[in-house]
Amino acid sequence: MIKKSSLSYLSTGLVFALLWASASTAGKFGLKSVEPLTFFTLRFLMAGVILLVVAHLINKDLFPKGKEWWHITVFGLFNTALYLGIFILALKYVAAGITTMAIALNPLMISILSSVILKRKVLFREWISIVMGMVGVGIATFPLIRSGHSTVGGVLLIILCMLMYSIGSVYYASVKWKLQRITINGWQVFIGGMLLLPFAWLLHQDVNNFDLRFWLSLTWLIIPVSIIAVQLWLRLLKDDAVRASLWLFLCPVFGFAYATFLLDEPFTIHTAIGAILVVAALYLGQIKK
Repeated sequence: MIKKSSLSYLSTGLVFALLWASASTAGKFGLKSVEPLTFFTLRFLMAGVILLVVAHLINKDLFPKGKEWWHITVFGLFNTALYLGIFILALKYVAAGITTMAIALNPLMISILSSVILKRKVLFREWISIVMGMVGVGIATFPLIRSGHSTVGGVLLIILCMLMYSIGSVYYASVKWKLQRITINGWQVFIGGMLLLPFAWLLHQDVNNFDLRFWLSLTWLIIPVSIIAVQLWLRLLKDDAVRASLWLFLCPVFGFAYATFLLDEPFTIHTAIGAILVVAALYLGQIKK
């Protein structure tokens, strides 16, 4: 029997993976028009404002109090500014399919951090599912690595940004939040954008083209990814950070599909075998026995 097998839980994880995996491909399109930091700083600030407006309409208690400001700032630093700031820089040097590979590092990192920080015991079958998922993703990405779709520096940046994301996820799960998820998300995205703003300003080179491709890419990254997907991720995290992280194994599968059909990146037998292993790993991590 699948752990927490209600339709609501499964649909939450599935929709999250579908939307989150689209970020690399959408970002690739946007980066053809504007600089990375300019592009994503605008994304975070606009997404934060939209979320806070919606949060104000739903919940009048909009502003954090006391230590809540500190918690949200730390969460925004790791989950948005550092994670996505480093990610967008790496996106220039690696293929979209390879960036989704790195997402599979998160379950391992989150499990290790959860066992150390939250004292959450990681079950043996969960370790097996993590290893199986990483092997599957490695097999799927082998042709892209062999064909030179990335640089060593780009891969190192991706690994670093995934570490930042894992730290942010475990930190969020460790805090006893009183604020609504939409309020937390709005503030952490907005604060993350504000933290990136000085760097975007200082490194600005005036080579931006705010064309239709830019606006379509930005709109997708703001609404389906920064707003909807992050809301779903926060819901999964509060239940169990380790099991929530297993949904990230589906992101490479969807990410390869997006990259294949939209960016003409190769889809091979390695991709198919890797996808099967990833789905099997996700199932193993969700079952009770």
